[in-house]
Amino acid sequence: MKKALAGPAKRTAKKKPERRAMIAAKRGRDRARRALPAFAGRKAPRRLDAWANGLLVRAGKPLARIGRSLRALAAWLARRLRPLGALLFRLLGRAERLLLRLARRGLRAATRASALLTPRRAICLAVLAAAGCLLAAQFVDYRAIEVGQPGYAGLPAASAPVVGAETAGQAHAYLLVPVGLLAAALALAGLREERRRGAGRAIFALGLLSLAVALLVDLPAGSDVGAEATRFAGARAVLYNGFYAELAAAAGLMLGGLLLAGAHRSPTGRRYRLRKRAPATMRGRAEYQPANPQGP
Repeated sequence: MKKALAGPAKRTAKKKPERRAMIAAKRGRDRARRALPAFAGRKAPRRLDAWANGLLVRAGKPLARIGRSLRALAAWLARRLRPLGALLFRLLGRAERLLLRLARRGLRAATRASALLTPRRAICLAVLAAAGCLLAAQFVDYRAIEVGQPGYAGLPAASAPVVGAETAGQAHAYLLVPVGLLAAALALAGLREERRRGAGRAIFALGLLSLAVALLVDLPAGSDVGAEATRFAGARAVLYNGFYAELAAAAGLMLGGLLLAGAHRSPTGRRYRLRKRAPATMRGRAEYQPANPQGP
């Protein structure tokens, strides 16, 4: 007997493993959704927009009321402060015009002063001042002897008695008086252009002579106590302002002499010769003959 045809072979279905990780993740997402606010989710933008619109609608009337109050206050302040503002700007305009007028006058005065007081004249005036200081220093006390100075060291209100005061001219027989007069005369002579260098060098030599006299004659004589040391206890020689005035005057003469000797010649003292410009054409160049071909 023939056997009946067998059907298709049946395959045993294998059991698929459970995806525990996916199930756990799904459960975690559900918990997070439950923890979010009421407007979270797919409809969150719409809910948030509706919440913001409602907030603006509720706040619109108070904001409008505040804006109207601020506008009314600004208008009231503007009406009250407009005269003060106009007055302020009017005063500022007057102050500006006054400052401009003062600036113009100051500019004109500075221009006239710069034309009148040239650098050479300023140097000569400084030399004159130094010569006057040298002359005045000859008749001022330049040294003295203080008696009992250690006993007055801790007493700021009291000072030691002074004896034997001498003027600067007594130490060198008033030798620097003619020196100061000669320096003043040379300063006046230095105002002329042709005598500028010679006067400056002579003034520097006079200043050097004054400095030598002050350091080699006045300083040793002023520091010497002499016979007063035997007559008084605690005697000490001190130098006064007359000595330092001599030093300052000598330094001023030396510096002024150097500046006067090395000062540049002013353009107004030079002689310029105007030359004619050669024509641009060949015919004009052939006819042109300069007055001084070798130059000045």
